[in-house]
Amino acid sequence: MISVSQALLHIDKHSFAGNAVTKRVQKTMGMVLAADVLSPIHMPPFRQSAMDGYAIAHGTSQTFKVIGEVQAGNAENIALKPGEAIRIFTGARVPDVADTVVMQEHVMREGDSITVDKMPNKDANVRPLGEQIATGDTALEKGTLLNEASIAFLVGLGIDKVAVYKAPKVSVLVTGNELQQPGKELKEGQVYESNSVALKLALNRIGIKKVKISRVEDDLKSTTRAVEKCLKNSDLVLISGGISVGDYDFVKQALENNEVEAIFYKVNQRPGKPLWFGQKGKTKVYALPGNPASSLSCFYLYVLPLVKVQMGIANPHLARLKATASEAIHNPTGKTLFLKGNVEDSQASLLTGQASSMLKSFAVSNALLLVPEDKEIIQKGEELTYIAL
Repeated sequence: MISVSQALLHIDKHSFAGNAVTKRVQKTMGMVLAADVLSPIHMPPFRQSAMDGYAIAHGTSQTFKVIGEVQAGNAENIALKPGEAIRIFTGARVPDVADTVVMQEHVMREGDSITVDKMPNKDANVRPLGEQIATGDTALEKGTLLNEASIAFLVGLGIDKVAVYKAPKVSVLVTGNELQQPGKELKEGQVYESNSVALKLALNRIGIKKVKISRVEDDLKSTTRAVEKCLKNSDLVLISGGISVGDYDFVKQALENNEVEAIFYKVNQRPGKPLWFGQKGKTKVYALPGNPASSLSCFYLYVLPLVKVQMGIANPHLARLKATASEAIHNPTGKTLFLKGNVEDSQASLLTGQASSMLKSFAVSNALLLVPEDKEIIQKGEELTYIAL
């Protein structure tokens, strides 16, 4: 059995960014750039009016003759003489001779003549060529997490495809003869299976939309075959249950039968002691405890960081923050505790229902309160570390 810190070091050591793929930029929401993206154009690609008004050559005159009009999308470069102006609209190309756009609110017009009531400074209301970005400049750097704003920015530069880190193929294998599917009648001795739902949704939330879920009965032969199948088709395998030391826990032996290298087994923590982590080739494998709270805790602490690294996401671990304990928290176990709690206004309160089988407290918590293995008590008013959920 190893400590939490040792387990996390193993996870970090075996976490690597996945392969890069080229995708249409509009299909990359939530993905991470695998290379810098350079701008193919200036933006704006021409001197552009920032206002509806009149384009002029700035000087001493306050009166101008209007000789034409330029709308957005019109490429005409009207030649202006001194004392002349053109009607112009937001986003339109500013003629080369003009250097200033007067807002229409500051102009009195009679026929083809305008008088400027309030003359702006020279260059006012004109967006320079390449004001936002110049051709060849870095539009977005490698490692950028793409969202609606960054994708729209790239599209606005005419960029159609980008290189992003490929999301891993994930398989979830559920073990346990006692498990029943929601919507079906619960027979004596059965419980509804929820771990695969929690794992799938947690993966969906970080951008992994396709998660293959399979189920297997509690016997060694079936479990060995199921593990073999998952290994063939996945970058990451998450096994739910069957990793403890009961007579019907066959996962560890099934992993050995498939020659999966064990990196660690059992962590000095509660919940989630019987956590197994290993690999076969480039495929990473976690055998998670079957109890729902244990499974989800281990996912947040150990699976999520590795998956984020595979997807190119920086700072993969959940944030560890400080708060003040609103009550004394005891730890007689000699293990690191991850306790469901709530943090409000820097005050950390412990929730009831801490058993590894209980999800109700998880459902209403916003933090895991961390009690180190060598800490027997955190006093009321003492600072503690928590993991923000």
